[in-house]
Amino acid sequence: MDTFVTHRLNATRLAPEDLPDLVDLHLDPEVSRFLGGVRTPEETAAYLESGLRHWADHGIGLWALRAHDGTFMGRAALRYVDLESVPELEVAYTFVRRAWGQGFATEVTRALVEIWRTRCAEPSLVGIVVKGNAPSERVLLKAGFAYERDAFFHNETCGVFRLAR
Repeated sequence: MDTFVTHRLNATRLAPEDLPDLVDLHLDPEVSRFLGGVRTPEETAAYLESGLRHWADHGIGLWALRAHDGTFMGRAALRYVDLESVPELEVAYTFVRRAWGQGFATEVTRALVEIWRTRCAEPSLVGIVVKGNAPSERVLLKAGFAYERDAFFHNETCGVFRLAR
């Protein structure tokens, strides 16, 4: 599924031409605060390459998110991660600051949950949130996830939220 549409967003499979928008997104210290910190353009290029490989390996991955007028709004994903030595399918999202507080994260998370329900076989879906990121915790709860436990992920203490079939 290369594309999907929500009420206010167009999602397209991540592509090399998305690099400039991703670089800008990852250079914003407020956006990157809960993502392990600001990424250099080179680190973002490596992130993009990893995302492209994920699509090739799994047929699912990261999408670039744009408003219907084409304005870049962020990125979202259904991707496989290793969470404390257990493979999990994760829902993830990151938005530009101007999109915060407008319900975009909830909108895209609900769309990703529907994709998981209709196109994926995994029995559950996780959301992993760095401790202190209350807005992302609220998004997951609104989308039907339940807090499961704390875990150590990407060198951070995180809350693990799960949605089961």
